[in-house]
Amino acid sequence: MMLKSMYKQKSKTKNRRLSPRNYAVNSQSNSKVKLFNLAIKRLSPSWQACLPLACLIVLAWGYAAVAQTPAAGPTTAELKVALDTLWVAIAAFLVFFMNAGFCMLETGFCRQKNAVNVLSKNLIVFALSSIAFWLIGFALMFGDGNDFIGLSGFFLGGADNSPTTGDNYKGIFGAISWAGVPLAAKFLFQLVFAGTAATIVSGAVAERIKFVSFLIFSLLLVGILYPITGHWIWGTGWLADRGFWDFAGCTVVHSVGGWAALMGAAFLGPRLGRYQDRQVVAMPGHNMSIATLGCLILWLGWFGFNPGSVMAADPSAISHIAVTTNMSGAAGGIAATITAWLYLGKPDLSMIINGILAGLVGVTASCAYIGIPASLLIGFIAGVLVVFSVTFFDKLGIDDPVGATSVHLVCGIWGTLAVGLWAVGPGVYSWYGDALGPAKGLFAGGGFGQFGAQLLGVISVGGFTVLLSSIFWLALKATLGIRVSKEEELEGLDIGEHGMEAYSGFVKEGDATGFSGEQSSMGKF
Repeated sequence: MMLKSMYKQKSKTKNRRLSPRNYAVNSQSNSKVKLFNLAIKRLSPSWQACLPLACLIVLAWGYAAVAQTPAAGPTTAELKVALDTLWVAIAAFLVFFMNAGFCMLETGFCRQKNAVNVLSKNLIVFALSSIAFWLIGFALMFGDGNDFIGLSGFFLGGADNSPTTGDNYKGIFGAISWAGVPLAAKFLFQLVFAGTAATIVSGAVAERIKFVSFLIFSLLLVGILYPITGHWIWGTGWLADRGFWDFAGCTVVHSVGGWAALMGAAFLGPRLGRYQDRQVVAMPGHNMSIATLGCLILWLGWFGFNPGSVMAADPSAISHIAVTTNMSGAAGGIAATITAWLYLGKPDLSMIINGILAGLVGVTASCAYIGIPASLLIGFIAGVLVVFSVTFFDKLGIDDPVGATSVHLVCGIWGTLAVGLWAVGPGVYSWYGDALGPAKGLFAGGGFGQFGAQLLGVISVGGFTVLLSSIFWLALKATLGIRVSKEEELEGLDIGEHGMEAYSGFVKEGDATGFSGEQSSMGKF
């Protein structure tokens, strides 16, 4: 009883201590309820009737949100296609931007009075290439056909279930079905390569070619000549069957453009006053600043040109190829600087620029198949070759204002052969399987087998390109003519062909040339 009495007493004390706070809380709650009821009563009867319905809707939505099954995200395969497509598109944009590099480089290497003409050619040639390659070029190069030429897929039409690859691919572009990206991405990437081949010709024939003749030749090159030889190699044609490998286009792009440029320069003849009394008369470019800028833009674009040819977001392959590409370009620039310094007496800036480009061209065929030391050797040799090549063509009387034939043709041939010398063979790099690259090169212990296949490709593609481009040039020469008049050339193609000046209001070079037309050699052809 004593314990019970004490408990009751403690409970009363506790209740007395808590009662004021409880009272305040209860009063506050009652006040809120009264205010809520008062607010409801102030509503019209219609709004009061809607309140239960609103509560039911909110409850139903909440239940639906909880019960709904979350949407399934993209699969790993879908993510891979998206990443691969993104990388291919970025690489294509970089290669496209190389057109700006060619514009700057060629314009800077040429004289002021021809700047508009050079810029116009480089600008319009990609527009023409886009149409020609879409109409027939892509089909001839990658469409199903025979070992010599593609015969399906004109206008980019026909069966195709890209990005499906391998045995699951069902379409008419089987030659490029290994790339797991949509057909439009494949076309875009190959298009910018085709445009590059046509742009190479522009520099070699600069300052004396008729604008309309150059446009027609560019259409023929991109629409017919380039795709046919490209089919032999990248279209699983007869050269590919014989083990010829060209990863990013030493032969497919650079040599083909170089051979076509060489024949154009030969049939056109040299610029007036270029060769006098068996001496080469210097005709320096008017703006080496923009020529240097063009070189840097091209160097940047090569990081799309070579690594982009993987056509997949493979981090190991992309990074390796980017490094070998850069190292070769750097070695080419250093080698050309040293060679020009020793051979010509001065470290000529134009030779430094062309040396860098020579190194980049030289490694294009082998960048995925070699190690870094080999890339340095390839680039260094290319840098030496380009200096001697420029003077060699001058001795032949073939005038190339920008050195396009030396950079793209000579170093393209060298780079193609270099695959047969330094390719490491399968089993070294993760992306380099038995069926994905060349056999071991000569200096890797593989003998002359791969070198022989590369030599066959150089000779066959060179012979065919020389034959077909000569036919095109001669046909144009016999019909429309390919060279401007003497008066137009002396005045400048900016006025004669376009009726405008690149630097209106600036001091121009004098029209006096110090030579006569009789003194000028018109070339061997």
